[in-house]
Amino acid sequence: MDADIGSFAVYFALLILVLLSCFFSLSETAFSALNRIRIKNMAKKGSKKAKLALELFDDFDRLLSSVLVGSNISNLSAAAICTVLFVNNFGDIGATLSTIFLTVVIVVFAEVTPKTLAKESPERYALLCAPILKFFVVLLTPINVFFSLWKKGLLRLVKTNASEQVMTEDELLSIVDEAEHIGVIDEADKELIHNVIEFYHQRAEDILTPRIDMKTISKEATTNEIAALFLESGFSRIPIYDKSIDNIVGIIHMRDFLRYIVKKGTPFESIITPPVFASAKMDIGDLFKFLQEEKSHMAIVIDEYGGTDGIVTMEDILEELMGEIWDEYDKVIESFVSIGENKHRVMCSADTHAFFEYFGLPEDDSKERPPTINGWLSEELGKIPEKGDSFNYKHLTITVHRADRKKALECIVTVEVSESVGVT
Repeated sequence: MDADIGSFAVYFALLILVLLSCFFSLSETAFSALNRIRIKNMAKKGSKKAKLALELFDDFDRLLSSVLVGSNISNLSAAAICTVLFVNNFGDIGATLSTIFLTVVIVVFAEVTPKTLAKESPERYALLCAPILKFFVVLLTPINVFFSLWKKGLLRLVKTNASEQVMTEDELLSIVDEAEHIGVIDEADKELIHNVIEFYHQRAEDILTPRIDMKTISKEATTNEIAALFLESGFSRIPIYDKSIDNIVGIIHMRDFLRYIVKKGTPFESIITPPVFASAKMDIGDLFKFLQEEKSHMAIVIDEYGGTDGIVTMEDILEELMGEIWDEYDKVIESFVSIGENKHRVMCSADTHAFFEYFGLPEDDSKERPPTINGWLSEELGKIPEKGDSFNYKHLTITVHRADRKKALECIVTVEVSESVGVT
């Protein structure tokens, strides 16, 4: 009778050890694969198990040490007990049979099965395992302290590159693309996130309206001339200069101008607000904050010599995040239009990066190109573009279709048939 009880206890202990091995494998995979943000949101909603799981996850080194130690103790103890049982029952061949039997049991029931389940639903099993796992983390504290000291000593001997532990921008963009691919976010969300990530890489010079396209007026202009410019441009704000566009002295708002016309005797100077100046090299994120602080809608962008380079408005900055913003007075102009088989009409004021993306051209990051297509054409041609100028670039033939004395306005791009599949 005592022998039967002893034998049952040994078999029961073997079962418990296999179950513990299964538990530690399940825990390891669940906590390795779980979504921290999802668990954090569950904890904020009051889930006690989620709070415990988040606490364990935040000290992942200690958690992993406990899991690995527990798993190895379980497996080694199970191997020892199983070997004794099989040797007692089968003699010398028992050790071999024990190895085969326990290998199959451990691999199938304590490794593959729990890890497969945990991989499919990591948050669910992390919450399930958290209370028991917390007990083992506390129980194995002395061993964890030893391994913590061992890790520190090991890292001193083996130098690691800290920068490799930080997620790069390209990796983050890849995660966003993958999230869109599997349906977690839609294309609009992906584009917005891309815009936000790239937002601080752009400068005022990348999005400004160049001085040649600015609508400005002299402070000596008559009331009729100012009114005519407001009507012609459709803008609500117009910079005012003194003698030269390089000397912007203020901004006049249409609302203030109308008040000036209605209220006779109001000094003209009282409706001119001081201009806000910004460097062409200023990041647009910093420029946005600067305009907020100055309570201004428009900044005059100056070059390195103090001359006027162009203007940037709040709308220009917001469009870098949200895309093109049109109002009822804007004339909608398509920068890229297909006009026939393998032919496209391109506005030369468009962004060079958008041009390369539209035609599926690889961009060489080591080469800094002008922000507009007109600037790029001037660089490629080595002169101010004129109507009829043409050159080949990779699989494209680019011909200037319209131009004035200072810049190219429109070009026609012909795509070679063999490469046309790259055009969107």
